[in-house]
Amino acid sequence: MGGVATVVKNAGSHYLLSELPAWDLFPAVLRGRVRLERSGATNPVAVGDRVRYETEGPATEEHPALIKEILPRDNYLIRRSTNLSRQSHVIAANLDQAVIVVSLLFPEIKLPFLDRILVTCEVYKVPVLIVLAKVDLYREEVPEMVAAFRQIYEGAGYPVVETSARTGEGVDALRGRCRGRVNLFTGESGVGKSSLIKALDPSLDPKIGKISEAHLQGRHTTSLYEMYRLASGGFVIDTPGLRGFGLVDLEKEEISKYFPEMLRVMDDCRFVPCTHTHEPDCAVKAAVDAGQISAERYNSYLGMLEEDKKFR
Repeated sequence: MGGVATVVKNAGSHYLLSELPAWDLFPAVLRGRVRLERSGATNPVAVGDRVRYETEGPATEEHPALIKEILPRDNYLIRRSTNLSRQSHVIAANLDQAVIVVSLLFPEIKLPFLDRILVTCEVYKVPVLIVLAKVDLYREEVPEMVAAFRQIYEGAGYPVVETSARTGEGVDALRGRCRGRVNLFTGESGVGKSSLIKALDPSLDPKIGKISEAHLQGRHTTSLYEMYRLASGGFVIDTPGLRGFGLVDLEKEEISKYFPEMLRVMDDCRFVPCTHTHEPDCAVKAAVDAGQISAERYNSYLGMLEEDKKFR
C-alpha cells in the first residue's frame, strides 16, 4: 500500500501526513538515505512537502508509514537560521499564499524586516497577502500611518487587509482569501498572529498543538511548524513569531529584481547592471525622487545591500 501525501507536522524524525485535501492524519518516518538527498538546509523535509510513502496495512505509531521520496516543490519559503549563520531552514513548501501579519503599533512595525520577508517570497515564488492586525488599537489615533502603509505596499503591488481579532473586523474577508488554499501565517513576535488564526477558526489553538497529543501521544511535541485545517476550508501553517529574517542565496546584483516596483522601471537605467545607488541616469533613483517608489522601500533595499556584505 502507498500513495502521495502532504507533510502536515514535522516533529524531528517523526512526521504526520495527510492526503490533502482530505484530512486523515497518519504517522510516518523517513527512510535513511532520503535524508541525504536534499542538502543546504537544516531540514530536508518541511511541512507542506508532498511525499511518496509506503505502508503495510494501517499506519500506527508502532508501524508508521515509510517516506520513500520527497517530490519536487512548486515553491517554498526559507530563512537563514541565525543572523550570521550560513545554515538555512525551510519554513514550509508548496504554498498557495504567505499571509504576513503586521501591526503598525504594539509592537511598532519594522519595515526592513517586512521587506526582507517580501523579497524572500518573491525569490521563491510565493504569493503574498499582507494583513494589518490590531487596527482597532491605532487606526483612529493614527489614520495617516495606516494610509501611508497602504500606499507603500499596495503601490508596490501587494494586497493589504485590515483586521482586528478583538472586534472581528476583516476576519470574514481574510477567511475568504484563505479558503481552498494552503496558507502560511508568519510575522514578528507579538503581532497577534495566533489570535488571528483563532478568530478565523475558534476551534483552533495553534499554541496547544492538539495533533501531537492525539497522534503522537505527546512524545514528539517540539515541532516548529504545523499545518491545521480551517473549518471554513483551506489550511493554515502556523510559524513561531520571528525575531529576524536573513536573506538566503541572493547575489547583491539580484536583490532589486525582487522589488516589484523597481523591476517595473529598471530597464530604463542607463547602465546594466545597475546597483541603483550611485550610477547616473538611474531610473530607480528617479522613481524614488518622483514618489513612484517609496523612500522606505528604497531604504530597505539599501540596507539589504549593506547586510549582504556581512556574509561575503
